[in-house]
Amino acid sequence: MVDVELDEFIRNLKPGDHIEVYTDGSCLGNPGPGGWGGIFVFRNKRANVSGFEKMTTNNRMELRAAIEAIKVIPTSMEITLYTDSSYVKNGITNWVKTWRVNNWKSTSGAPVKNQDAWKELVSVSEDRTVHWRWVKGHSDCTNNNNADFVAKSAIISAYMKEPI
Repeated sequence: MVDVELDEFIRNLKPGDHIEVYTDGSCLGNPGPGGWGGIFVFRNKRANVSGFEKMTTNNRMELRAAIEAIKVIPTSMEITLYTDSSYVKNGITNWVKTWRVNNWKSTSGAPVKNQDAWKELVSVSEDRTVHWRWVKGHSDCTNNNNADFVAKSAIISAYMKEPI
């Protein structure tokens, strides 16, 4: 696997290419400082993207990782997105259908948590071909572990720039 810069990775894609994306979110405390990461894999090349939020939750970082990773890939590409978050995988493939019909209320009638992020995830993924896959976190999936590392590194990098 060859690591490349994200812009080089994107520049070499062609319409119809099938990209694998591994995402993860991390939070120091819950809530607390959080980071998210995405690892892009295609034809033996790998690139990553990450970000940081000063005060957030782990679930929000898991959602942000998926949102931001999908936004990077051109709409003409097919994506298989791997997440270790059952919350993200079940939410986008099952729960969101009911939430939308119920005006973003849960089955108990309460407003859906992280509604803004869920709506954004729906928006960035609905005009694309995205295959959602769950992978066990902190296991033997190298690219999921790399996404975890990138997410945690975003937090550490933010701390190094300015104490939180």
